[in-house]
Amino acid sequence: MSKYFIGLVCVVVLMTSEGCRRQKMFRNAPPSPPADTVSVQPQPASPADSVATAPPALPSIDANSTVDQVDFDYLTAKSKVSFKSKEQDINNANVNLRIDKDSLIWLSVSGVGVEVARALITKDSVVIMDRIHREYSVYDYPTLSQRFNFNLNFGLIQSLLIGNLPLPQEPAQRVKNEKDYLLLRQHEGKVLVDNYIGEENRKLKKLLVVEQPTKNSLTLDYEDFTVLNNFLFPYTSLVTVDYKSKNDGQPYQTVLRIRHTKVELTEKNPGFPFTIPARFQRRL
Repeated sequence: MSKYFIGLVCVVVLMTSEGCRRQKMFRNAPPSPPADTVSVQPQPASPADSVATAPPALPSIDANSTVDQVDFDYLTAKSKVSFKSKEQDINNANVNLRIDKDSLIWLSVSGVGVEVARALITKDSVVIMDRIHREYSVYDYPTLSQRFNFNLNFGLIQSLLIGNLPLPQEPAQRVKNEKDYLLLRQHEGKVLVDNYIGEENRKLKKLLVVEQPTKNSLTLDYEDFTVLNNFLFPYTSLVTVDYKSKNDGQPYQTVLRIRHTKVELTEKNPGFPFTIPARFQRRL
């Protein structure tokens, strides 16, 4: 398939672990429970699911109201990432994430207490440092967009990590009611994007992406919404990719789960250390 789907998330998280995915430190590791201590305890946005008799539903919002977006200066997060495909099986990789809004995304991937990869994503490029194999890679967005068959850019990657709309909402785009959601349908080239928005809280809860004409699809579910600095932030993201291989014509599925154990929105710069040692070789 076009690797746009995996690129949307994996170029941020899992491409940084291309070196470590060949190591046994992550493969088939037993799942570990979420951390007991987090900066903000996850709380459901509504108590309806936790009581026997649900209170009356809140009034529906105007279908054309703006979707609620997370805003911040800096974001830091500690996360567990699991990834399973026909070729890889990575369980509970440790990822530290830092974001300077609209400017930088920094990631550090570690296993067994040792950093194995680091990535720095800017508005112009994605740089990945593989500490295991002492090499690094540099990608620009035109190259990545061609590789993943989708218009990748910094804003898109940032939006998917924090649960904001992946594409800007245009004034002409209509939002309609569909069952328990508000549906915002968008197009980007050959890709159809359906944004399912919570009727009560205006948060993006589900994303369905279908590539034409292959019908390869990606489903992204945001879960465990937590009140964080007056915003609802999704602590869990589940990505399911269904596609047909160009090589053998067989259907395959890839599943990615990101579970944040700690998230902070702050005005203080957390720092974005990224220096490539002189002995590292550039991988072409």
